[in-house]
Amino acid sequence: MDESDELLGIGAFGRRVGLAPSALRFYDDCGVLRPVKVVPASGYRFYGAEQEGRAVLLRRLREAGLPLLDVRAVLDGDEAEARTVLHSHVERTRQTADAARALIEEVLRGSPAESPQQPRRRAGVGGAELASAVRQVGPAVADAETRAKYPVLGCVLLELDDGEVRVVATDRYRLAVRTLRAMTTGGAPSRLLIDAAELADMAAWALRHQHVDIEVNGDEGRLIGEGGVCRAFVGCAGEFPDYRVVLDGAGTVRHRIVADRTALREAFAEREKSAVITVRAGAQEVVVSGGEGGGGGDESGAGGRPAVEVSAVCSGPTLRIAFDPAVLVPALDAGVGPDVLLEIASESEPVVVRSADQGSFTTLVMPVQALVSRETD
Repeated sequence: MDESDELLGIGAFGRRVGLAPSALRFYDDCGVLRPVKVVPASGYRFYGAEQEGRAVLLRRLREAGLPLLDVRAVLDGDEAEARTVLHSHVERTRQTADAARALIEEVLRGSPAESPQQPRRRAGVGGAELASAVRQVGPAVADAETRAKYPVLGCVLLELDDGEVRVVATDRYRLAVRTLRAMTTGGAPSRLLIDAAELADMAAWALRHQHVDIEVNGDEGRLIGEGGVCRAFVGCAGEFPDYRVVLDGAGTVRHRIVADRTALREAFAEREKSAVITVRAGAQEVVVSGGEGGGGGDESGAGGRPAVEVSAVCSGPTLRIAFDPAVLVPALDAGVGPDVLLEIASESEPVVVRSADQGSFTTLVMPVQALVSRETD
């Protein structure tokens, strides 16, 4: 029997153990559940039957709300350490349930402590995950010059809704969205604008805690860590752009490029001006050219740096599309894992940049042609 016949692809394995392919990619990237085999050319992952028990336990622990660090301790630590972690989580869960019960009883009694016009929303997430989300969307916050004209673009949107925490930033030419699945939730949907510098300080605070509860009440909120320690914050005034309209308005994807994230980043980072990605139909690489000295889209690199080939898995017809390295490189830096996925509708529409190993983070980047046309509106 061929080796591949003994293994399961990511979809089949995911159905067997109850985990989505995006979750399996995330756990691979975190080192919690590595595939037995990864095909170098395609990046396809394969899992063995002997991994099913670990995968099912991993899923059940995450369903029980354990932070990833605690899950790792249970899976890979000794029995005494695992028991300590599980007992601690049970106690935290009990405290959270007690607090929720007290709050609900207070509301049912008609206590004036909570205004029905400003219901309190609470969502629990991992401290490291929240810090990572802030780091990833940070590059999409507007620079000082743009903030002077549009102050709201110097803020980050924190949205608590549908069992998720979404962190969103945009500078008009980039839109970054990171979604965190809340371990615990309660209250009505809430959204709050937070100054980017303030949010960075909040992320540094959250990083010191395995689990934090985000609590929003009107235009104020607080982070609650272990032992009940808190970090208060206040929202900013303003109307944040409707990012959902941008996401929903993205055109039909005609091109998909999966490339080595670091190699693509380096190809753009060494160019000071706009550079062009060229991909031929059915090719196994993309060509990054131009960027200096008027080289423009010259694939030979005449007048600029030499063209660079980056191995990639490509679909769609032949394509030439230009980006400003100062816009695209930070989007690539914010990704997770070795691969990046570019979804392109056309040379003039926003390009979706996804981390191939973390489907919960998405960036939209405007090509140079669209950037120029918008600046001259």
